[in-house]
Amino acid sequence: MDTEVWSQFFRENWLVIVIALVLLFAVINLVKTVLKWAIAIIIIAGLFVYSGVTIDQLGNAVDKVKNEAVGTLQTEAKDVMLKEAQEAVYTSDGNGGYTIKTPNLEVKGKAGEDKASVTFRGVSLGQWSVSGTLKSFIEEARKAGR
Repeated sequence: MDTEVWSQFFRENWLVIVIALVLLFAVINLVKTVLKWAIAIIIIAGLFVYSGVTIDQLGNAVDKVKNEAVGTLQTEAKDVMLKEAQEAVYTSDGNGGYTIKTPNLEVKGKAGEDKASVTFRGVSLGQWSVSGTLKSFIEEARKAGR
């Protein structure tokens, strides 16, 4: 979404936005039921419809932010894997499954499979392919054998 478009919209419709915000705050402060949130949502949705922003554009913006956040977390997790490999505790369940834990990471998988579940600081990052950094991390943890 282009900032120039938003800037132009705000310059052209500042009065409508101010009125909507005053109404929004009045509703939130005066009405004490679930009705206030319904009215607030209607006001906000009305502003978006009035501005010409579509649901698809909002969805695309949300997807973009989500993908950037997941990408950042994955990069951070890989950096932490390299730093915490020596502290990793490797446990095997006897059926080919393993769990590797560090202060910030948890990796679960099965020996011989190409995918492992990665959790970073309590947030699941999904299934990762066992290659590159993850493969080195698993091998290092297995060697340490804690």
